[in-house]
Amino acid sequence: MRLLALLGAVLLARSARGAASARLERWVRAGLQSLQWEQLERCLRRSSASEAECRRLAYLPPSSVAVYASEPRAAAGPSDKVLAVLPDSSGGMLGSELQSGLGSGRLLNRREGLPRYQRPPHDSAAHDAVLVLDPSPEENFGHPLVLFYVDVNVTKKRCSHMDGIYLGVECLTLALKGRCQNQLKRRQTGPERFLGNGRLTGGGRGGPSGSRLLEQAIGGLCEVHFLPLVAAVGDSNRTQRLRCVEHAEFARCPQLLPVTSSSPPVSSCELNKNTRRCHQQPLATHLSCRLYQTCDHAVLLSGGWQEQFTLQRHAQNLLEFYRMLRNNGFHKDHIKTFFAGSGQLPEDVEGVYSATEKTVIRNHVSYICRKQHCADTLVLYLNSPTRNDGAMLLWDANLNGIADLKERYSVNELLTDLAGCKATRVLLFVDQSYSGVLSKRLRGSQKHFNVVLIQSPVRQTNPFQTQRLNQAWEDNNWSFISPTTCLLDHLSKGGGTSHLFEPWTGLLNVTLAGAPCNATPPLTDSELRREYQGCQNLPTALWHQKPRRSH
Repeated sequence: MRLLALLGAVLLARSARGAASARLERWVRAGLQSLQWEQLERCLRRSSASEAECRRLAYLPPSSVAVYASEPRAAAGPSDKVLAVLPDSSGGMLGSELQSGLGSGRLLNRREGLPRYQRPPHDSAAHDAVLVLDPSPEENFGHPLVLFYVDVNVTKKRCSHMDGIYLGVECLTLALKGRCQNQLKRRQTGPERFLGNGRLTGGGRGGPSGSRLLEQAIGGLCEVHFLPLVAAVGDSNRTQRLRCVEHAEFARCPQLLPVTSSSPPVSSCELNKNTRRCHQQPLATHLSCRLYQTCDHAVLLSGGWQEQFTLQRHAQNLLEFYRMLRNNGFHKDHIKTFFAGSGQLPEDVEGVYSATEKTVIRNHVSYICRKQHCADTLVLYLNSPTRNDGAMLLWDANLNGIADLKERYSVNELLTDLAGCKATRVLLFVDQSYSGVLSKRLRGSQKHFNVVLIQSPVRQTNPFQTQRLNQAWEDNNWSFISPTTCLLDHLSKGGGTSHLFEPWTGLLNVTLAGAPCNATPPLTDSELRREYQGCQNLPTALWHQKPRRSH
């Protein structure tokens, strides 16, 4: 009897897993179909392409989409509802289009006196599950995602009233950032926005592969760019319930970076100095610039924001860039790396600090720039999740899911830190979303004449999708920059010159260490190391020479 009971339990568990898998597949198919149908309609309306061509452009295979979901519990009740919080949303909350809109979004944020995660939620803010479709799992977060709320035991009439997609048992509702600026306009655009039982809107900016399709379908400032923190209602620990789904029909889940310690949040370090995470030597920025000497300096920044955003490839990116700098003569003491919440990398890279230290990051960059003759070449490598205003997310130090001012590094702040930089050249290697915001600001600036922004190579192949050129990426991969590589030639491979500012290309007609390109006769390795790489001693007269004022 005991064996039969055990067998029955196993069969019941398998049946439950099969039902859950079938339910999830149903959600994903419905979400993709709604998105593709809207994209097809936009293509037919706004381009001269044939219907067959529009269908091809609008098609998004499930195998290219990473799926994240929070599964509803078997016996769902009021205590099993979940809330979704975005790091870049005003007030943090997400709202479904008609349920939250501007109204309930404001109601949520009017509950004063308690932290946001403890405020009693409005009924429309809590849902049974959350579904996220990511069409660009190989890109850094900061690109458009499609996020749906899932409600079970909802009538067809109620689902229609919520502008949801009715699936017989469940209702899928498109989720948008709460209180975003163009949300009201979205609700006034008329009936042409209807898509079956769901609604999507148009407009948007260029983004990475697969994501441009989403931006044009969702569009504007309401689109979702990050995985939300999905926590149960009343969960003061804010335990993340959103998980990537490994499924044969979907894209493989990104490989997360293994957590090396279960240390407390950085905010508790002031109270408890004995934790491993708090045991870290402070950054002695004042020792970076030495008397009568100029050196090459670098700052590597990869925030990550949360463990679910921090992937193995981010650590690998940092490691490859670090090794490239060392190969080009950068001294290890002059390479400062700010990574994730613990500042720990799997490989033995020296000079690694936590990305939670925003003030330390800014002070270090500013100090290197302010000191006369301190830096010859200053390199910044940026590889963080990025908002659509260009702001980089550093790390969710207080674990509340909302990026406050201390947890994000804005374009304004970066430009302030680099303004009038006294380095000979400042090279920004940017491998993150929305670098166009920084590019535009630099183009019109009168305080950044020696700053060059170098973006990852991307090509728009059609009006609806953008994809990375794999061959071009291999050709001008930054890790392949050698001590004799002419930056201008290397970055021009694969059409990379379109991502450089023409007035500043003269600053790139050198090696990374500042040696001239195509010298006759060619410089020897010994001459490169002695005269350009690492650090060089400066004559006393030059050191004390007063800098000329710029007009």
